[in-house]
Amino acid sequence: MNNDICQQIENSAHYRELVDKRQRFAFFLSIIMLIIYVGFILLIAFAPHWLGTPLHAGTSVTRGIPIGIGIIVVSFVLTGVYVWRANGEFDRLNKAVLREVKAS
Repeated sequence: MNNDICQQIENSAHYRELVDKRQRFAFFLSIIMLIIYVGFILLIAFAPHWLGTPLHAGTSVTRGIPIGIGIIVVSFVLTGVYVWRANGEFDRLNKAVLREVKAS
Protein backbone atom coordinates (compact mmCIF):
# COMPACT_ATOMS: atom_id res chain seq x y z
CA MET A 1 0.00 0.00 0.00
CA ASN A 2 2.71 2.50 0.97
CA ASN A 3 4.71 1.65 -2.14
CA ASP A 4 1.64 2.37 -4.28
CA ILE A 5 1.19 5.77 -2.65
CA CYS A 6 4.88 6.59 -3.04
CA GLN A 7 4.73 5.57 -6.69
CA GLN A 8 1.65 7.75 -7.26
CA ILE A 9 3.42 10.71 -5.68
CA GLU A 10 6.59 10.18 -7.72
CA ASN A 11 4.54 9.93 -10.93
CA SER A 12 2.60 13.11 -10.17
CA ALA A 13 3.26 16.07 -12.46
CA HIS A 14 2.73 18.43 -9.53
CA TYR A 15 5.34 16.55 -7.49
CA ARG A 16 7.92 16.74 -10.28
CA GLU A 17 7.16 20.45 -10.67
CA LEU A 18 7.53 20.97 -6.91
CA VAL A 19 10.86 19.15 -6.74
CA ASP A 20 12.20 20.94 -9.82
CA LYS A 21 11.19 24.43 -8.67
CA ARG A 22 12.40 23.88 -5.12
CA GLN A 23 15.79 22.56 -6.27
CA ARG A 24 16.32 25.38 -8.77
CA PHE A 25 15.34 28.03 -6.23
CA ALA A 26 17.54 26.57 -3.47
CA PHE A 27 20.45 26.32 -5.93
CA PHE A 28 19.94 29.96 -7.00
CA LEU A 29 19.93 31.20 -3.39
CA SER A 30 22.96 29.05 -2.57
CA ILE A 31 24.89 30.52 -5.49
CA ILE A 32 24.07 34.04 -4.30
CA MET A 33 25.38 33.26 -0.80
CA LEU A 34 28.44 31.49 -2.20
CA ILE A 35 29.32 34.53 -4.32
CA ILE A 36 28.90 36.82 -1.31
CA TYR A 37 31.01 34.62 1.00
CA VAL A 38 33.74 34.02 -1.58
CA GLY A 39 33.80 37.73 -2.38
CA PHE A 40 34.26 38.54 1.29
CA ILE A 41 37.02 35.96 1.69
CA LEU A 42 38.75 37.34 -1.41
CA LEU A 43 38.53 40.84 0.07
CA ILE A 44 40.11 39.54 3.26
CA ALA A 45 42.85 37.81 1.27
CA PHE A 46 43.67 40.50 -1.28
CA ALA A 47 42.52 43.80 0.25
CA PRO A 48 42.90 43.54 4.02
CA HIS A 49 44.09 47.14 4.27
CA TRP A 50 40.96 48.37 2.48
CA LEU A 51 38.75 46.41 4.89
CA GLY A 52 40.75 47.74 7.83
CA THR A 53 40.35 51.37 6.81
CA PRO A 54 38.13 53.36 9.19
CA LEU A 55 34.78 54.49 7.80
CA HIS A 56 35.67 58.10 8.60
CA ALA A 57 38.30 59.98 10.54
CA GLY A 58 38.21 59.59 14.30
CA THR A 59 36.31 56.30 14.39
CA SER A 60 37.46 52.80 15.13
CA VAL A 61 34.72 51.25 12.97
CA THR A 62 36.32 49.86 9.84
CA ARG A 63 34.79 49.04 6.46
CA GLY A 64 34.88 45.35 7.31
CA ILE A 65 32.36 45.66 10.14
CA PRO A 66 29.38 46.93 8.09
CA ILE A 67 30.29 44.52 5.29
CA GLY A 68 30.26 41.62 7.76
CA ILE A 69 26.96 42.79 9.22
CA GLY A 70 25.62 43.14 5.67
CA ILE A 71 26.51 39.52 4.92
CA ILE A 72 24.62 38.39 8.01
CA VAL A 73 21.61 40.52 7.07
CA VAL A 74 21.62 39.21 3.50
CA SER A 75 21.67 35.63 4.78
CA PHE A 76 18.62 36.35 6.97
CA VAL A 77 16.84 38.05 4.06
CA LEU A 78 17.52 35.15 1.70
CA THR A 79 16.29 32.72 4.35
CA GLY A 80 13.13 34.81 4.67
CA VAL A 81 12.67 34.81 0.90
CA TYR A 82 12.97 31.03 0.83
CA VAL A 83 10.49 30.61 3.70
CA TRP A 84 8.05 33.03 2.03
CA ARG A 85 8.17 31.09 -1.22
CA ALA A 86 8.06 27.72 0.56
CA ASN A 87 4.96 28.77 2.50
CA GLY A 88 3.33 30.06 -0.67
CA GLU A 89 4.06 28.42 -3.99
CA PHE A 90 5.69 25.25 -2.66
CA ASP A 91 2.88 24.61 -0.17
CA ARG A 92 0.28 25.05 -2.93
CA LEU A 93 2.09 22.49 -5.07
CA ASN A 94 2.39 20.15 -2.10
CA LYS A 95 -1.36 20.39 -1.46
CA ALA A 96 -2.02 19.73 -5.14
CA VAL A 97 0.07 16.55 -4.92
CA LEU A 98 -1.86 15.41 -1.85
CA ARG A 99 -5.23 16.13 -3.51
CA GLU A 100 -4.14 14.23 -6.60
CA VAL A 101 -3.06 11.19 -4.58
CA LYS A 102 -6.18 11.21 -2.40
CA ALA A 103 -8.43 11.45 -5.46
CA SER A 104 -6.97 8.31 -7.00
